[in-house]
Amino acid sequence: MNKQEMLKKYKVPAAAGAVLAAVWLYGLTKEEPQALPPEPALLEAPKSEPASEEAEPAQNQPSEVAIDVKGAVSMPGIYVLSNDQRVNDAINKAGGLTEKADAAAINLAQKVQDEMVIYVPAEGEEMPDVEQATASSSTAAGSDEAAESAVININTADSALLQELPGVGESKAQAIIDFRETEGAFTAVEDLKNVAGIGDKIFEKLAPLVTIQ
Repeated sequence: MNKQEMLKKYKVPAAAGAVLAAVWLYGLTKEEPQALPPEPALLEAPKSEPASEEAEPAQNQPSEVAIDVKGAVSMPGIYVLSNDQRVNDAINKAGGLTEKADAAAINLAQKVQDEMVIYVPAEGEEMPDVEQATASSSTAAGSDEAAESAVININTADSALLQELPGVGESKAQAIIDFRETEGAFTAVEDLKNVAGIGDKIFEKLAPLVTIQ
């Protein structure tokens, strides 16, 4: 084999070896890439709870009531008020008291109630039966039962205690006190009929609720 043929035979393998050597040298000199710092973990924002709506208190909210105002007022009739108003407010809605009205016979400070009847008597007028559901008695509807369960001594009771009786307002209570001071102590329950403003109808209601002892 001559020199020329030997060159042809080993030319390709030599070239391939040179390439491999170059790649190997390049791999030694190439710097490894620096690792990137880890990305900071995203903190999950706390879930905001929906603000709780403050519930408006349902209690103690005024409600409308219908009141029947009768008697010695300028404009008798049915009026609508709120249940936190007073008898005086109802009378003002009815145009106020007339000149003949007996204002002392009713409790102007009492709170109104639905279906309540407010009867304002004239001076010297005997209170009709409707008074049982009116503000002219110092006891509200439903309080009559408490009055019925207690017996009041008409010889010793003061004005406030006497006004707890059905049909007895401030003026009648004072009349009872005046009677026993001028005429002496009651000797019988029936003597109440001798007090001004207490007729047979009112006495029938008072008889089981009073005593003289």
